[in-house]
Amino acid sequence: MFDVLGFIEQKRDGKFHTPEQLEDFVNGCMKGEVPDYQAAAWLMAVYFRGLSEGELLSFTKALADSGDKITFPKDIVVLDKHSTGGVGDKTTLIVLPIVASLGVPVAKLSGKGLGFTGGTIDKLSSIPGMNLQLSAKKFINQVMEIGCAISGHSEALAPAEGFFYSLRDVTGTVPSIPLIASSIVSKKLAGGASSFVFDVKFGKGSFMKGKEKSFQLADALVNLAKAFDKKALALLTNMNAPLGTWVGNSAEVQEALDVLRGEGPQDTRELCLSLAGAMLFIAGKVKSIEEGKAEAGRAISDGRALRQFERLVRAQKGTLDEGIISGSKKMPLAKNVKEIRSLEEGYVAECNALNIGLALRKLGGGRSRKGESIDLTVAVEILKKKGAFVNEGEPLARIYFNRTNLLEEATELVSSAFIVGHEKPSGELLVERVVE
Repeated sequence: MFDVLGFIEQKRDGKFHTPEQLEDFVNGCMKGEVPDYQAAAWLMAVYFRGLSEGELLSFTKALADSGDKITFPKDIVVLDKHSTGGVGDKTTLIVLPIVASLGVPVAKLSGKGLGFTGGTIDKLSSIPGMNLQLSAKKFINQVMEIGCAISGHSEALAPAEGFFYSLRDVTGTVPSIPLIASSIVSKKLAGGASSFVFDVKFGKGSFMKGKEKSFQLADALVNLAKAFDKKALALLTNMNAPLGTWVGNSAEVQEALDVLRGEGPQDTRELCLSLAGAMLFIAGKVKSIEEGKAEAGRAISDGRALRQFERLVRAQKGTLDEGIISGSKKMPLAKNVKEIRSLEEGYVAECNALNIGLALRKLGGGRSRKGESIDLTVAVEILKKKGAFVNEGEPLARIYFNRTNLLEEATELVSSAFIVGHEKPSGELLVERVVE
């Protein structure tokens, strides 16, 4: 019989687990033989003691093997992209159709938002009729037929990962690099892709605030994926300020469409081109990320990427008005608008992404707990980005809201997100580092 207490004490004392012990532990948790309090005790021991490379590999494998797996034909290279979460991060909606339109299949399993970060599934839910819970068969067939598919995570895929994530969320053990890496990679392994690009965020609007910690996570993700014979590459990207102009589910779909039409904010376009370039590079389609960025830019300018987005929506039963696709109409937004105005003249020195994300959640556009329903039409529009000059009394942002009783706290958060100074700040790189 598996000795759970001895297993916990082993990690508490800085000793190492065997692959068999880790497999028995995961299986015991899934069968209900290991109570939550003992599983939580082990997670806390890992938080302080870490996992060796061998332990991390074995634990990730046990998570990935705990349920069903999606399997694609061996003769095709299928990619997946993962972001560690951000504010205004609508890159998947743009990058996926770009890459697929250039002949590289993309199979994207995405999640809903939690806390101050937005979820891709929530954003796409603002498209009427969109089926975002595809069966494994439909998911595979759609990738083979049109080159891409996007679906919410199935509870049948790596269910042990979901078990441990839920415990980590309520036991203070979320910011552990080995636990984050095993969580992400186990889901990717179950999702069937053969190559991964990780978008690892750093800054105020991310879970990892410091660059060095984010670099360590990026390094861990790439090395772990490669240990399973998967190609992997990570970009360390800046999330001190919200990405783009809009934060909000329906509004971010609108911004994604703007970029796919060759319009939209420059920072969103630039980051998406970098991510698409990295995906084309790792798929062997181009010889460098820079060449991939150029190819991605052409897919936007000649309309291929936008047409691919339309194919994706139709394949998953979504309905988008032709006017919204062409840009003559807009996605639905909350009807009430409040402007946040600058109290002084100067340059925007900061727009704190965390405050903007928290404000959206206060408006009802995000969740405090899993399973909560959200308002897809509320949004924050950023009118003045970092480095922009603003006059006293000029609008910095607009809040789109439905419920007046939720406005006061959101207004305070958006107002405090902006810092206006007398000197123009230096620009920040969107992509800080590439980890190969």
